[in-house]
Amino acid sequence: MTSLMSLSHWLGATFILSGVLFFVVGTIGLLRFPDIYSRLHALTKADNLGLGLVIAGLVLQAETLTGALKLILIWLLVIASSATTSFLIARAALNRGIQPRSKP
Repeated sequence: MTSLMSLSHWLGATFILSGVLFFVVGTIGLLRFPDIYSRLHALTKADNLGLGLVIAGLVLQAETLTGALKLILIWLLVIASSATTSFLIARAALNRGIQPRSKP
């Protein structure tokens, strides 16, 4: 049993570190991409996957089923709010006349 707990802790830590890596990559994309649309794309994709990996790691380390279910619910709510917010930002940019960058 101790071996299984140790494995779940290591696997959870690996998921959490992988999620943090995706957060860092998303932040770099936010800073480096040229227009708002590509920045939104990079940020939402990387953050949703990063948060999913962090939540997966925390679920593996959760002590109760209730705690694990709460973490999953938080993840689902963040995904829904992230998609909605990104849509609203992109629509506001289009309404202001900001066009996506065309390929060179």
